[in-house]
Amino acid sequence: MGRRRAKNCTTAPTARRAARSARPAWEEPPTAAGQTAKGLTLGAMLAAVLVPLYIIVLTSVSSPGAVNRAGGLVTWPDGLSLQAYREMLGDSTVRTALLVSLGITGVGTALSMVVSVLCAYGMSRSRSFGHRPILVLLIVTMFVSGGMIPTFLVVTGLGGYNQWWALILPGSVSVFNILVLRSFYSSTSGELIDAARMDGAGDWRILWSVVLPTSRAVTAVIALFYGVGYWNSFFNVMLYMPTESEKWPLQYVLLTYVNRGVGLPGSVNSGFGSATAQTAPLSLQMAVVVLTLVPLLVVYPFVQKHFRTGVLTGAIKG
Repeated sequence: MGRRRAKNCTTAPTARRAARSARPAWEEPPTAAGQTAKGLTLGAMLAAVLVPLYIIVLTSVSSPGAVNRAGGLVTWPDGLSLQAYREMLGDSTVRTALLVSLGITGVGTALSMVVSVLCAYGMSRSRSFGHRPILVLLIVTMFVSGGMIPTFLVVTGLGGYNQWWALILPGSVSVFNILVLRSFYSSTSGELIDAARMDGAGDWRILWSVVLPTSRAVTAVIALFYGVGYWNSFFNVMLYMPTESEKWPLQYVLLTYVNRGVGLPGSVNSGFGSATAQTAPLSLQMAVVVLTLVPLLVVYPFVQKHFRTGVLTGAIKG
């Protein structure tokens, strides 16, 4: 036991010296003040994220009496109740809006990923036809666009008013995401692609069996970007279906009920149209907010590990 303790005591300074020697020459060793400042900064950022989330969740599960006693948002548990969630999920408008949001997010993300992956792979091949002019045109659209009114006229002229596809197609492609994918695909090992071609694989086979398996990180991150964009989108609803309440996604329901403070059109539950004695309106509003956050909180931990190897590597390479 004593020999093992002595060995640990001798290896600890060696490990610390190795860590210091691994530090780049231009990077100064950390100081106590610097480490303290970093810790305080990270703690303040973490509190800025978690404290509002804690207040929203706590208010959503508080009774009307607790909300009234707090005079608004609840910061300390008092009279917990799930009545707001029961009333919210019992409302047909919220249930329909949740299904609409899930459908738009799923279909839109799949469509955006297919278009972005194909476009990025085609432009990443130096011998592909017209890849440089197409790349220039795509970059130009990042800085110059037709504007909201021309886009509205085009979509409505094609029959998109009060149609679900109007919430998907106008924003289905992001040039920034395509450029990130292209940069990552351009760094794919040429030896792997040459070996696949020698085995008789075409471009479709190379994309499916070589490029995509080696690009899971960036693909997962870009899919998350598209998914979050579709899930949080509500502005297109204001443009293309402002009166079709049965087609509204959840985010527009949230905007209508929480920000504007009005009842939901088409609701069969009077709790969403007025302040009932069973549920405080504020707790009901916070319950809707929590419902919009749950899918992102569930998906994000599975994709978070890919952020560094996905976006940063894809942006630097090439």
